[in-house]
Amino acid sequence: MSFSTVMSAAIEGLHVELVHVETDISSGLPVFHMVGYLSSEVKEASERVRTAVQNSDIRIPAKKIIINLAPATVRKKGASFDFPIALSLLAALGELNAEKLKNSVVIGELSLDGRVREVKGVLPIVMEARNRGCDRCLLPKGNASEGALIEGIEIIGVESLKQAVEYLRGNKRIVPEKCGAWEKYTQLFDGMVDFSDIQGQESVKRAVEVAVSGGHNLLLIGPPGSGKSMIAQRIPTILPPPSHAESLEITKIYSVLGLVDKERPLITGRPFRSVHHTVTKAALIGGGLIPSPGEISLAHGGVLFLDELSEFRKSVLEVLRQPLEERKVYINRAHGSYVFPSNFILAAAMNPCPCGNYPDFSKCSCTPWQIQQYLSRISQPFLDRIDICVEAPRIRYEEITERSKKETSADLRKRVVKAREIQQNRYEGMEIRSNSMLGVRQIDEFCHLGKEEEQLMRQAFTSLGLTARTYHKILKVARTIADMDGGGVIRMSHLKEAIGYRTADKKYWGR
Repeated sequence: MSFSTVMSAAIEGLHVELVHVETDISSGLPVFHMVGYLSSEVKEASERVRTAVQNSDIRIPAKKIIINLAPATVRKKGASFDFPIALSLLAALGELNAEKLKNSVVIGELSLDGRVREVKGVLPIVMEARNRGCDRCLLPKGNASEGALIEGIEIIGVESLKQAVEYLRGNKRIVPEKCGAWEKYTQLFDGMVDFSDIQGQESVKRAVEVAVSGGHNLLLIGPPGSGKSMIAQRIPTILPPPSHAESLEITKIYSVLGLVDKERPLITGRPFRSVHHTVTKAALIGGGLIPSPGEISLAHGGVLFLDELSEFRKSVLEVLRQPLEERKVYINRAHGSYVFPSNFILAAAMNPCPCGNYPDFSKCSCTPWQIQQYLSRISQPFLDRIDICVEAPRIRYEEITERSKKETSADLRKRVVKAREIQQNRYEGMEIRSNSMLGVRQIDEFCHLGKEEEQLMRQAFTSLGLTARTYHKILKVARTIADMDGGGVIRMSHLKEAIGYRTADKKYWGR
């Protein structure tokens, strides 16, 4: 046989494009030529493949060998095409049973000695292969457990090119990797941190519980040492566990970046990404010549924590405005557009002034101009996207030394799960997972106010100088508080608490 085709795949962002590796062998001057819009690392595959094939005791004849990776409109990058190129070449040479490669997807990098190395992005490739009706995936052995997370497709993990050839010749049997059971990967929180560690700050803990129950963005303001970071780091302990579909969605993002654990590939916990204030825009939202997901996509389904919020560059914070609103990141390049998911809870913490002691003038050493300049680093449009703003006061000695039993993360998580279940039942059949995702039309339907509540909201809108966006934020938070109270109608107590979460930012920014 002088011609063969093997299916592989290329990843652009999170999108997977199936690639046909075509090999033609004919008489002529000896050449090993590869075409098909290839990056430099793919062009180098010719040397790796030839050496790996020879070290697998197979001779390549001195003929004209042309390899095409189609479609030519998709740029191919990375080393994952080594393995399919080698198998396509060997099939064209008649060294293996090409029928066994039909309706199969092959990916993997080759070592010079013929070993098949692990690659990134296996999970989305296997997902796409299954959705396209493929029967089998040939993967590096180190990626097999990750690929086996997807049901409905056979996963063959191979350690070397020689082993793969023997399997495709029918001389060796490889047991398909078993689909990883959901229970096998279920992880309970390790208990290293817990909300029972927090002394005092009951109002802040209440605000955090409301934020998590409805998926709302949260800003903590307070002096140094008041426990803001400590509280934020414990948010993952009260988040409801993700469903199996959500876990696969989260794992898919980490797979593209090569951040999946080989032993336990399925991510069953909610992500918590703590970002340093020196982060760049590209690192935060994603980027590059061929864009890859950034921190906000890695936080998808979980929490993005920005400590010392006012120390972040203003231009960096401003790029968060659209993702916070639309829960997606759009990145455009000359060769295409990319969309990354970014449905996360934003938790931020900051001091009220450079020294951290404002408005305690007995301790604050900042001038009014310094305070104004410090707070002005956070723009009004950014603040409008924060649902809950709460003060974390300085801890008193009596609170630190108090030994009474505190509520644990497990206690809070039970209430959060109950509130989320109410929301899931309410929004069944809709693409809404929590109250924070409600649109304007849904707010009118699900956040109806009584006559007294409407009057209170009118007064708050005027006295606090609310915008349309903050008005809707208050209603959504009130809906969450009502759900925590059993899921009934929004009452005065629910609305008052929700309005109270908008007074802290007016106190400091006064606008």
